[in-house]
Parts: sequence; structure tokens; C-alpha cells
Amino acid sequence: MNSRITLQPAFVLHRRPFQNTSLLVDFFTIDFGLVRVVAKGARREKSRYRALLQLFQPLLVSLSGKGEIKTLTSVESNISAIHLKGERLFSGLYINELLCRLLQTQGEHAGVYESYRETLVALQGASELEPLLRRFEMNLLAELGYAINLDRDCETDMPIVPDAVYRFIPNLGFKVLSLSGGSAPGPAEFRGTDLIALREMDFADEQTVLAAKQLLRLALAEHLGDKPIHSRSLFSVSG
Repeated sequence: MNSRITLQPAFVLHRRPFQNTSLLVDFFTIDFGLVRVVAKGARREKSRYRALLQLFQPLLVSLSGKGEIKTLTSVESNISAIHLKGERLFSGLYINELLCRLLQTQGEHAGVYESYRETLVALQGASELEPLLRRFEMNLLAELGYAINLDRDCETDMPIVPDAVYRFIPNLGFKVLSLSGGSAPGPAEFRGTDLIALREMDFADEQTVLAAKQLLRLALAEHLGDKPIHSRSLFSVSG
């Protein structure tokens, strides 16, 4: 990574106090992925950084330093801030936390960056939350090399069919359990019809919505480890 970076498009994912008057900021940049940066003096009232280093604010940042932690040398607003409220704010905090946990520092993730930007913009509108979040989670896993195969049985390579029930095996895919459906699927078990609907991003059926959330939690848990996602608790608090 270059010792000097100039006018790099970026978003603040997380920030916390550092030393007496500074902030330690996790930026998501378009060319360098997750970058940890010290913003010196950013907590002072007269700091030129203070008003700009906000979540969901598209920025252009300049950084310097050869180590893992860079120094912020300038920041300016790129376009108008993205304003989120209520569950849409919690959704934004959730995807920020996912990125902080799953991205490698200073690794290029341009595809994830574009998916993140598009999701934030969509969260401002009236689009339903579940498809937005599931699409982002699916794209994130795929970009990181952990794509979920919703097309075929991982053992037989036969196409996933609507009437079957499948067991999800993390990092492998789906194994058919029953070709005739029958009883309701148990933990880590999914109806073929829900998997096909998820593949097509069709959330008309409430059962598909619930199945998609369950599946993505299982898939993400393999890479998140035992530490819980704190922002998930905000959804239950809100309503």
C-alpha cells in the first residue's frame, strides 16, 4: 500500500476516541478496503475533521504512513450525506459491523465497496429491508470467496428442486434430505422452493423471508466466530 494516498473515496465504518483529542477511524476505501487511521485532534471543537467524520458520509480522504495505522492528512465531503433513521439506521450499523469484522485490512474490495454504497443509497428510500440486507450479505460472501451455491446439490450436483428439503453445510452448500418435502424443515434445513426464491431474490412468501435470514446467519457465523453482532440487538429493541 502506498505511503501517501490522495483523495480516496471512503466511508467511516467505525470511530472511537484515541489518546486525548484524536480519533481512531476505520475507513472503507474503494481501492484499499478497510484502513485504520488516526485523525489527530479530531475531537477538538475547532477541528476541521470533526463535522465530516460521520457514518454514512461519502468522503474523499488523504492518508500518509507506511505502517498498518495511517494518519489522516485531509478529508472533504464527496457528495451529500446519507441520512438513515429507525430500522434503516440499525440496518446501516449492521452492515458496517459486518464489514469491520469480515474485511481484511488494506485489501482491495472494490466490488464490496460498490455493493455497500448502493445498499446505503437504497436504505434511504422505500425499498423493503429484508431483500436489501439479504442481497448485501449474499454479495459480501461472494466477493470474499464464500459464495453460497443455490443452484445444485453439493454431493450429487443435481439441480435444487422446489419440492425437496436440503441441509445446509457451511462452506460446501446443500445436501438433499428428502425429495418429497413432508414435515417442516429443522435447524439448518431448507425447502427447495425457498432456496430457489432466494436465488431469484423473490421475497413474496414470508416463509422465504424467514428462511433467507436463517440461512445467511448460518453462513456468516462460519466467518464471524463466536463474538456476537452487537447491532442485531438494536432491531429487537426497536420494536
